[in-house]
Amino acid sequence: MGERKYAIFGAIGPLAAYFFICVSIALSPWFSWRENALSDLGHAIRSSVAPIFNFGLLLAGFLVAMYSITALRKHAKYTSCCLLVSAFALQLVAVFDEVYGFLHYVVSVLFFVSLVFASVLYSAEKRSLPALMALVVGLGSWIVYWAEVYNTGVAVPEALSSAAATSWIASSALKIYFSKRS
Repeated sequence: MGERKYAIFGAIGPLAAYFFICVSIALSPWFSWRENALSDLGHAIRSSVAPIFNFGLLLAGFLVAMYSITALRKHAKYTSCCLLVSAFALQLVAVFDEVYGFLHYVVSVLFFVSLVFASVLYSAEKRSLPALMALVVGLGSWIVYWAEVYNTGVAVPEALSSAAATSWIASSALKIYFSKRS
């Protein structure tokens, strides 16, 4: 499989995560953006959609990891290492769901912190304004949440920060994909 084909994994991976998250939310009338974390959808005991949600995270993590170690590595070496950590941490969020308590918290924090570092590295390595903007939006969503500027569940900054990072990940993948076109 060529670099161009692996590049598409960088766009499909995050989309797969959002697809499965949206399906999980649609099938969970109890889910509230004002009270829940996204991981509540993956709780193996309390959530009937846990297999759907957790499969989506595992699949997305796998696809982004494949993108990181193949196509992205040749274009942004340091970012690819950090994004690989993020992809693996995303898979750990699914494997060690909320049933695991503190371990789930640790791998979730690792996921979001590694996304911050990947955004910093990509903005530096590629002089990427979208990655820098994603960093500002992502960190800003957490700062506003922690400052209790609005009253909502942790799902909101989780969704905003991951969507911001997804924007530069998917665009980097599409840039590689289309740059290799004959």
